[in-house]
Amino acid sequence: MTYCIVVSVKEGLVLTSDSRTNAGIDNVSIHRKMHALPTHTNRTIVLLSAGNLATTQAVVDQLARDMKENAAVNLNTVASLAEAAEYLGQISVCKQNRHTNANAGQNGFFPAATFILAGQIAPAAHGAYLIYPEGNFITTSSHTPYLQIGEIKYGKPVLDRFLKVDTSLHEAGRCCLISMDSTMRSNVSVGAPVDLLIYRKDSYHLQEYYCFQEDDDYLLQLRRLWHEKLKESFAALPHIGNNEMHTLPYYQD
Repeated sequence: MTYCIVVSVKEGLVLTSDSRTNAGIDNVSIHRKMHALPTHTNRTIVLLSAGNLATTQAVVDQLARDMKENAAVNLNTVASLAEAAEYLGQISVCKQNRHTNANAGQNGFFPAATFILAGQIAPAAHGAYLIYPEGNFITTSSHTPYLQIGEIKYGKPVLDRFLKVDTSLHEAGRCCLISMDSTMRSNVSVGAPVDLLIYRKDSYHLQEYYCFQEDDDYLLQLRRLWHEKLKESFAALPHIGNNEMHTLPYYQD
């Protein structure tokens, strides 16, 4: 499984992804889900991927090949992130269809892949788009300034509670790491190394990048403090026994 997050706030973008690929309990490997693409200097584009590994690798390879061969449409020619998301969606659908046809009749084969495309194309503002396996896509909003793909349910509550559009980049980064740690704790198919990338708007450079191993001191400290503070907050909650008790009504047919 996979877990990836992109947060889009006023100051820029925060991208977070795990690196574990699970094809069964006896087939676990590490593959990076964060892909920085070498675009022109007036744009910065990064992809996060989830789903079938063969499909995601084929899509990323096609994007890189189109830029290298100066295809009529590529990430250096699109005029906006939305246009880039549409272009990526078309490639993804094409690769999925090819894999489906090549593996027709195989039970349990699912070539679907999901992507988040994030970055900035001048002169527009930075942003992020989630591209579904069907090729359609959505973006963030002022009420929900983040996108998730993969194993999203365990890490969502902390994002909903703390992320706002005016959250600072480093605060958003810590929130993403807590979200990732919560997911890794509840689902063993999501695991380190954890990639964290912070992009400051209008910089067009990917300079603030971190890679946290399972035993990284900062990640362990973050995990320990979060656990301790949660226990303290839980212990401080009002006791349920202080409320008035009632008689339980019996079932009547």
